[in-house]
Amino acid sequence: MQAVWVYITVPQDAEAMAIARALVADRLAAGVNVVPGVRSVYRWEGAVREADELIVVAKTRADLMGRLTERVVGLHSYVCPCIVAVPIADGHPDYLSWIEAQTMPAG
Repeated sequence: MQAVWVYITVPQDAEAMAIARALVADRLAAGVNVVPGVRSVYRWEGAVREADELIVVAKTRADLMGRLTERVVGLHSYVCPCIVAVPIADGHPDYLSWIEAQTMPAG
């Protein structure tokens, strides 16, 4: 099993919590952290913009990324949401086993 952290940015707390709850309830993520207080600077539609955002970090398996991405896109208010996976190279074996046990089987 390849465990991953999924990094997602959202504009509002209610949206972040809705995404977090859905991912865990649907067993697409074992756990999710919601981190408030992020200030983002990015280029969009030809202009440099700034926004207050929250970060959502989901712990899951790489083989669930397609389903997880589809679920997040369905709940997200952005036209082009940031949803990226970062492989977990190593970690506490019991924690990695927990991620696997708490997520749905692929297929």
